[in-house]
Amino acid sequence: MRDNLCKYLAEQYPTAFTQWLLKDSSPQVSILKTELSLEPIRADSVTFVQTQDRILHLEFQVEPQTEPPLPLRMLDYWVRLHRKYACEIVQVLILLRRTTIDVPTAFETETTIHRYRVIKLWEEDPQQFFNNPALLPFAVLAQTCNSEELLRAVAERVNQIEPESERRELSTVVQLMAGLQYKEELIESIFREGMMRESVMYQKILREGEQQGLQRGRQEGELTLILRQLHRRLGHLPDEVVSQIRDLSLEQLETLGEALLDFQTLPDLEAWLRIRPH
Repeated sequence: MRDNLCKYLAEQYPTAFTQWLLKDSSPQVSILKTELSLEPIRADSVTFVQTQDRILHLEFQVEPQTEPPLPLRMLDYWVRLHRKYACEIVQVLILLRRTTIDVPTAFETETTIHRYRVIKLWEEDPQQFFNNPALLPFAVLAQTCNSEELLRAVAERVNQIEPESERRELSTVVQLMAGLQYKEELIESIFREGMMRESVMYQKILREGEQQGLQRGRQEGELTLILRQLHRRLGHLPDEVVSQIRDLSLEQLETLGEALLDFQTLPDLEAWLRIRPH
């Protein structure tokens, strides 16, 4: 859910993020809606903000370990964006929760190096977030010697936000983000209005989460069915082939479900995977 919260903030207040990360105060800022084919891109933690001359790619992560690994994901996004828009692309990976895992700032092989920026919120000065209400939710995860004092300071700043509708929405985001670091009892004692579950933003995120859960459920079900059919038809499948099948989108899995009826041998499946529809 915290990934969706950050996506909500970036899409509601894109200028706040360009001012923070690009030092760009240009009013010509918009959210870039794209799936960057070849395959649909994960939409829950990724936001693309387009300014006059460049694209800001924001990647929000609670846990730094993902599949595929974050460095490869960042390179993949950069290539797709550059191929489609041919402009400067600034990539920023924002880590929300403290971790002892070493998070790479580049994708590196023997012949390729691709760099991107990594922000660890727990190392950031919280004061930079107080001047812009849209960034206040990040302040509760920032560096501090007294976490309770910081949370109270953020709550006081939230209470100054006008109009009331915006105050309610941002208060909800702050409280939910604070849940990564603070006990629920402390959050509720400081934010007396509670979680405000009636807020438009909160309900929107819940609906999106439910939809994503249904999508993942459909995909897992389709994957299980197809693997079972392939095992019966072709026998044991090499791990590499199974991995390729797991990487398919739901639409591709449905297409494979029809195509596999014509497979007679493992090479038939391998040939389909090489030329599969995108």
